[in-house]
Amino acid sequence: DTVSSDSAYERPQPHACFIQSINDDLVNPGGIMDTWVREARLFKYGSGTGTNFSSLRAENESLAGGGKSSGMMSFLRIGDRAAGSIKSGGTTRRAAKMVIVDIDHPDIERFIGWKAVEERKVAALVTGSRIHSERLNEILAAVGNWDGLEADACNPGKNASLRDAVRAARKMHIPEGSIRRAIDFAAQGYTSIDAEIYDIGWDSEAYLTVSGQNSNNSVRVTDDFLRAAAEKREWQLMYRTTGKVAKTVPAGRLWDSIAEAAWACADPGVQFHDTINDWHTCTESGPIRASNPCSEYMFLDDTACNLASLNLLTFLRGDGTVDVGAFEHAVRLWTLTLEISVAMAQFPSASIARKSWEFRTLGLGYANLGAVLMVRGMPYDSDRGRAFAGAVSALLTGASYAASAEIAEEIGPFPGYADNREAMLRVIRNHRRAAHGERSGYEELATLPVPLDATNCGDAGLAAAARRAWDRALTQGESHGYRNAQATCIAPTGTIGLIMDCDTTGIEPDYALVKFKTLAGGGYFKIINGSVPAALARLGYSEQEIDQIVVYAVGHGTLESAPGVSLERLRDAGFDDDAIRRVSDKLPSAFDIRFAFNVETLGADFCRETLGIDSERRAAGTVDILTELGFTQQEIEAANLHACGAMTLEGAPGLQDSHLPVFDCASPCGRLGKRSLSIESHIRMMAAAQPFISGAISKTINMPSRSTVEDCQEAYELSWRLGLKATALYRDGSKLSQPLAAQVLLGA
Repeated sequence: DTVSSDSAYERPQPHACFIQSINDDLVNPGGIMDTWVREARLFKYGSGTGTNFSSLRAENESLAGGGKSSGMMSFLRIGDRAAGSIKSGGTTRRAAKMVIVDIDHPDIERFIGWKAVEERKVAALVTGSRIHSERLNEILAAVGNWDGLEADACNPGKNASLRDAVRAARKMHIPEGSIRRAIDFAAQGYTSIDAEIYDIGWDSEAYLTVSGQNSNNSVRVTDDFLRAAAEKREWQLMYRTTGKVAKTVPAGRLWDSIAEAAWACADPGVQFHDTINDWHTCTESGPIRASNPCSEYMFLDDTACNLASLNLLTFLRGDGTVDVGAFEHAVRLWTLTLEISVAMAQFPSASIARKSWEFRTLGLGYANLGAVLMVRGMPYDSDRGRAFAGAVSALLTGASYAASAEIAEEIGPFPGYADNREAMLRVIRNHRRAAHGERSGYEELATLPVPLDATNCGDAGLAAAARRAWDRALTQGESHGYRNAQATCIAPTGTIGLIMDCDTTGIEPDYALVKFKTLAGGGYFKIINGSVPAALARLGYSEQEIDQIVVYAVGHGTLESAPGVSLERLRDAGFDDDAIRRVSDKLPSAFDIRFAFNVETLGADFCRETLGIDSERRAAGTVDILTELGFTQQEIEAANLHACGAMTLEGAPGLQDSHLPVFDCASPCGRLGKRSLSIESHIRMMAAAQPFISGAISKTINMPSRSTVEDCQEAYELSWRLGLKATALYRDGSKLSQPLAAQVLLGA
């Protein structure tokens, strides 16, 4: 039996990932409003939650007591607003939330376009607020500057400047009411109007104003729907209460709209319902309908998962092989630790507490795969890189299930195991077949997995250990069952990876060798991949060659001995020690030296008195101080390369072109970089690991800004064909506000 906690702190909440059910009921327990309360409990203590909202009635669907439903979307907006008012863990992190809707819901079209529409609203707010302020203040200025009869100042028929200002406002579609108020305001003697101007910052008032910004959105698609889209068949949207057809639409058009929305704003992602449930260990207890916020934990509604990730780089020996014994020991230890945490945890509802106890799902994973491949001298986009990822994933889960079976031998399997024994053993056998590299013979799988490529792994001991682990997991499980219904998933590790000293997150490649991360309170900091020197050493470069290559990439962080913009020339231009210190303090984190030579850094007094830049030009923010001082573009670029580096290895002195693929990242690096990983390389890396992961993989498919809607659709389709459970993509620049960037625009 479940017991209510006496306080929120007597037992911890180690589970980071929750999946919650929702009933089509307004106020009763388990219903719509109760869901927002349960979500709030989770957000308060730093956890995330996901729900499939497809049980909610569509707009205008009949209500039992008479009348029509306001529809699923109206309630999603309420939940979004509630989540937006709560910071996860009570700090600066936004609430972590996943919203999932089935592809046959009558409101699916509006859900698909939800975020894209809201992004356009933000753009309109930002653009319109600036135009609105400018035009209204022009009206007030026209009145204030009138030098005729005071009675005629507010008369456009007499005041030509006011007439022009009003016409300009009307041309920009400023409402007549706003124009009238501006004139009336000026008549009272006011000379300016404080009209709000919005910006595109991700935590700005503009984003807070619109809906849909506090969740990740995903569409649940079935194999039947994807085949219908390919065959250009019709697709039926079904009422939730009666099961009758609400609407028939072309499946292809619906599929196109998902790709178009994802291209425009990176949402919605896609979850492949049938593939997910083909690998479901507990089919007798119900289908998997939802996931946690990042799509790595997928299991029954009203269950939770406790995450832990191992830094793969710490298990790498000097010769580039994995210390299999240490890795297996860590996996075994953490499987036991996570299992213990199930017994000591508290949960936001009795239902989640009960089912989490019954199924005891775990979320052991890894981080830093991208850095490990780089250190091993393996390109992320290579058969060798994918084979290594498959092998380490196979050992992770095989060893974890083997440990789970060991625990079951001592204290019994999870309570829900007896009902699901055959389903779970079928899934374990399929995992084992993939680990042994088999291409056929899989049981009840509509989509075949990508098997382990032991030949290309580059670590025979790792591949052999993975096969042995799955042999043990099956034989011991057949005898004793398993203590845990799931064992592993690959989490994003975006925050914990920093604390773990990881250069890359989860299964991701590096975003760029040098990155600039936007901070919640404003500003940004420079992140440099620390694995580059080790990778260069693995590839055979000398210490001196490595130093030259690294300095080329990251720069010296100073103008000492710099060509072009030298300290001597700056002193000749009037820079004193204090001004040089101010600039020098900014250089180590600067993308470009011009970011250090600005009014904010140097101070208004210095710019006015020493450099002769008047207040109007300073306020405009368009002054290029280095150009003002007479430095040429060639001199600035030479100094820039010296101080801030190229932020890419392309063109580095002494680096062989054949080694460049080892350092390829998700986006082109710095100002000079041209290379980046292909869209397909992200998907194939996930496909190499997915057959060996109990849950799913949190991973973003990074796409260059030039990618098309068709590219997005093809990425989703390839993900499905290769057996992924879920896919999310991000086209560079598709969000108005983007917190992680490899480049910063200058003076555009």
